Amino acid sequence: MFAWPAPAKLNLFLHVVGRRKDGYHLLQTAFQFINYCDWLEFIPRPDGRIVHLSPLSGVLIEKDLIYRAAKLLQQKTDCKQGVEIRVYKRLPLGGGLGGGSSDAATTLMALNYLWAVKLSIVQLAQLGLELGADVPVFIYGQAAWAEGVGEQLQPLELTEPWYLVITPPIQVATGEIFMAPELTRDRKPIKISNFLEGEGGNMLEPVVFRRYPIISEAIDWLSQFSPARMTGTGSSIFAAFNERQQALEVLGQIPSNLQGVVAKGCNRSPLLPYLKEVNF
Repeated sequence: MFAWPAPAKLNLFLHVVGRRKDGYHLLQTAFQFINYCDWLEFIPRPDGRIVHLSPLSGVLIEKDLIYRAAKLLQQKTDCKQGVEIRVYKRLPLGGGLGGGSSDAATTLMALNYLWAVKLSIVQLAQLGLELGADVPVFIYGQAAWAEGVGEQLQPLELTEPWYLVITPPIQVATGEIFMAPELTRDRKPIKISNFLEGEGGNMLEPVVFRRYPIISEAIDWLSQFSPARMTGTGSSIFAAFNERQQALEVLGQIPSNLQGVVAKGCNRSPLLPYLKEVNF
């Protein structure tokens, strides 16, 4: 047994370009991983029970993405095995870093191996989409340009800077932001080449800043040192630096009401070496 990583992601930009009849928003974004992770341990058991040893406080087990991912894989493959799952949580809740989706993806990948149900990566990604639009990018494990509701992915090769990621002491509910009446939903789509030339921002920032001024204040502070942006619907923000030491020096000046971490940008998920180790 060993612990499996569930890495964070950053939305390097995020545009809302439309809305479907079912209410889901059409997006354009670019995902890149960072080497800052939750860690999950899995102990197979023969009785078919799924036992979550470290559930989130205040979250019903049936709504926990880790439990849902294990149950979904079990049901879709008619697997009779069970598992005990322990999570060492590092990624903040409601931070826009994709922690829940990444935990779900790692659960699907790990149990696909441990239960020997032998689904392909494509099949696992299709299952992941039932849990959330961000889950497939964590399963494929490649930095990506995303469209649709976030599930239409094209691999990207990007520079891999050092990021300073700062999280204010609040949680932002994704649904609240996407339901905001003032959210602009008709941004003209851009091309990958436009993004690589520096075009793009996070269209959700004005909505979030009105509701959570502390995030706006954090971005203003971080932008003194490097252009800063919010990831997803927040609350986490980030800025890129060429050298780790530069990011660490800024982290050393962080206001006392904020928390931060320096992490490396990764075009390939930190989970991939673990899959290679078990000959996935």
